[in-house]
Amino acid sequence: MTTMKSVRTAGVGKIDVVDVERPVPGPKDVLMKIRACGICGTDVTFLHMGGMPARAHLGGDLVPVALGHEPAGEIVEVGAEVTGLKAGDRVVVNPQDAPSGIIGCGGKHGGMSEYLLIENAEVGRSVAVFPDTVPFDVASLNEPMAVSRHAVNRSEAEPGDKVVVFGAGPIGLGAAIWLKLRGVEHVVVADVIPGRLQKALAVGADAVIDSAEEDVTARLTELHGQSANALGQPRPGTDIYIDAAGAAAVFNTVVANAKWHAKLVMVAVQKRGAETDLGGMLRSELTLIASQGYPTEIFEVTPELVEHHERFAKLISHRVPFTEAGRAFELALTPGAAEKVVVTFSA
Repeated sequence: MTTMKSVRTAGVGKIDVVDVERPVPGPKDVLMKIRACGICGTDVTFLHMGGMPARAHLGGDLVPVALGHEPAGEIVEVGAEVTGLKAGDRVVVNPQDAPSGIIGCGGKHGGMSEYLLIENAEVGRSVAVFPDTVPFDVASLNEPMAVSRHAVNRSEAEPGDKVVVFGAGPIGLGAAIWLKLRGVEHVVVADVIPGRLQKALAVGADAVIDSAEEDVTARLTELHGQSANALGQPRPGTDIYIDAAGAAAVFNTVVANAKWHAKLVMVAVQKRGAETDLGGMLRSELTLIASQGYPTEIFEVTPELVEHHERFAKLISHRVPFTEAGRAFELALTPGAAEKVVVTFSA
């Protein structure tokens, strides 16, 4: 049996790098050698839980999770019935397309492994090919940037809109990039970590707000002008709010500041918080839009990621070799220690 190394959860806050059988592709599959894989907030959630319930809807016992759903790599073996793909192709994957379960999110396979089996491989559905002008670590941003793109698509932002993104992590910064590439006139990013705000400016945000130190209402009014809600009460002229932070304070801030017919797009996993001010939502006719995953965006983003790869590369704060996977996950688990951690694999 040929083996490979793969990362699994190993209890609360712990991982194991284990030897598992290297997959053998069937006639419709390809085998991918992983060259980079990002660590996501979902991976961190699995580590906080210590695994995943075996039967989540029944509250089953926790079982280990094969981690990693942001892989990029190159094809090394191709099944006899696969068309449009060949050994040596550099690819990113759609983790939600795997028949055996979502890659890295409870499915049989995880992308934080030396090799990954792509079942029923099909260009444009399960994989997309990218050129050698794009480093593997930047290509691994394809999946999280699809999440950001879906949030921006859901916002239906237009060039004349004024937008604020709360949360300058990878998803929030990705949203800021997509908004600017969409031609949106003015994009503000708000966060409580100064270093992240500097990164927001570096990727193209028009302005930033340190919400731990500044009056958010006053700054938004300064930046976006003054408008009003249905009762004529003064409100900033912000058209669209994107919540990429998930904190109750963000939701409450939006409700308190929303002008007539403003929109709020929620892309972050929401944490428990205070009660929602439904009256405040009513007074602004605030439209609440949920954004989950990437129904169509997983490969919609790939050509633009390729075109603007140097801009997206700025989102990566740490590149850690697979031989130091434990350190990579420690960084991801430590609040404020890293922005985007990408694990790299040798050729």
